[in-house]
Amino acid sequence: MDSIDSPSPASVRLSRAHHWTLVVSCLSVALVIGSMAALYAGLTDIAIATGATQGQLTWIVDGYTLTLACLVLPAGALGDRYGRRAVLIAGLTVFSAASSVPLFLQDPISLIAARSVAGAGAAFVMPSTLSILTADLPAHQRGRAVGIWAGVAGSGAVLGTLGSGVLLEVWSWASIFAGTTVTGVILVILAFTIPESVERQRPAIDPAGSVSIAVAIGLIVIALTEAPLRGWDDIGVLGLLGAGLATATVFVIIELRVEHPLLQLRLFTQRGFASATMSITLQFVVMFGVFLLLVQFLQLIFGYRPLQSALAIAPIMVPLISISLIAPWLADRVGLRIVTVSGLLLIGAGLFLISRLNADAEYADILWPLLILSVGMGLCTAPATAAIVAETPPEKHGVAAAVNDAAREIGAAIGIAVAGSVLAAGYSNRIDPVLPRLPEQAREPVSHSLAAALQVADQAGPPGQQMADFAKAAFVHGTAQASLVLTIIIVVSAIVLAPWTPGRGHVPLPASAHDRDREQEPVAIGGHAAHRDTN
Repeated sequence: MDSIDSPSPASVRLSRAHHWTLVVSCLSVALVIGSMAALYAGLTDIAIATGATQGQLTWIVDGYTLTLACLVLPAGALGDRYGRRAVLIAGLTVFSAASSVPLFLQDPISLIAARSVAGAGAAFVMPSTLSILTADLPAHQRGRAVGIWAGVAGSGAVLGTLGSGVLLEVWSWASIFAGTTVTGVILVILAFTIPESVERQRPAIDPAGSVSIAVAIGLIVIALTEAPLRGWDDIGVLGLLGAGLATATVFVIIELRVEHPLLQLRLFTQRGFASATMSITLQFVVMFGVFLLLVQFLQLIFGYRPLQSALAIAPIMVPLISISLIAPWLADRVGLRIVTVSGLLLIGAGLFLISRLNADAEYADILWPLLILSVGMGLCTAPATAAIVAETPPEKHGVAAAVNDAAREIGAAIGIAVAGSVLAAGYSNRIDPVLPRLPEQAREPVSHSLAAALQVADQAGPPGQQMADFAKAAFVHGTAQASLVLTIIIVVSAIVLAPWTPGRGHVPLPASAHDRDREQEPVAIGGHAAHRDTN
């Protein structure tokens, strides 16, 4: 990151057109990320209404994430080639249409299919929202825009949970799909009001690379999704992981040989790009892992309703968004290394405090660790995204944004898999010794989850209270172990990234020459605002 003559946040002024583009982009990315978490609160109602099994419920949620992760890199390349606004509009249209299907077809298979298609639409939206900002901004203005975008993207899951919680307080689970459909349609209309962004030097499409990376990511994400259910030593899980890694190797071979690769692998030899991509991945490992743990903790230990639990987590948005606004500028001043390592260590401190929670904890015991974790996320998320973009040529900003998005999706899948597996193992380790003392019909549900154990205890009346307390203690033990594992992951990562991440004075060479050329290009007046004519 270049630290010479970096403007302060206050000195960076965006044009009215860029402000409007930023608004539409942030609303769009908030919608598609919020949609990942929006269904968590309604899964119980969906199961009752549709008869969906636990496995089907998992894929109603994860079908969306799977197709998004698979298609985000090819979608970013299409935006670079054919126009980022056009791809954004297409993605929002597909997302909105697919989100409306559950209003008419409400069997489990239709829900899984609709969510998968909506994920495909989201894959076209996510990289477009970032690249449409960065590709048409001078380098000195990107930091502030990226900071706002990263803050909103990082808060998207909380916003989605809040929105669904509010809807479920008044209407049925179908209202979640109605809300996302209406919001998507509005954003399609708004997207037509922003300028198009197309490069003069339009990158060629790489079909073989696009297919191989989609298959590789898909296999790996499926394996990570199934691992908590089947076990990490399951032959099917290991087979999927092996096939995914083999296909990823094929992708690397293809990219090294084709004339116009989907992804320039030499970018990963640059410390800024590589360390930032790793940092983003690890941040989302932690974010979605701890989100999985705390939503359950608040609902099962504190007895919060879905909306209450969402409101309890919502305060993390304040430091996350506010610090993200200045974090890229701060990284320019002190170096990417300091903000990355400091942020990761703060995240580790918050996670360690969460691992110390017990069954008698109060809300304040959760709030302070969450705020510490949020400060850490605010420090390192936006600078990492800015570094990925800064070290990529502008004509490849769609792919750069897609790398950033793919890192988030893969990190989220890993975080959910790791936290879910450790939580389940910790719970089982504590609950198994008491199972022989329970009636035979109660053993299986109690062994599966705390939610099922509490339901059995409630049906048993006063005698079930002791079993409920024991099951809660087992769940808290599993939560503590999962949080401690996430703490170790993030602290070790901070130690590894410390010497690898570039410090103060690092200049992102690949993009700098392009930026100078772009700032000297003539500007044509088109549409509703001054805009560089690149068609």
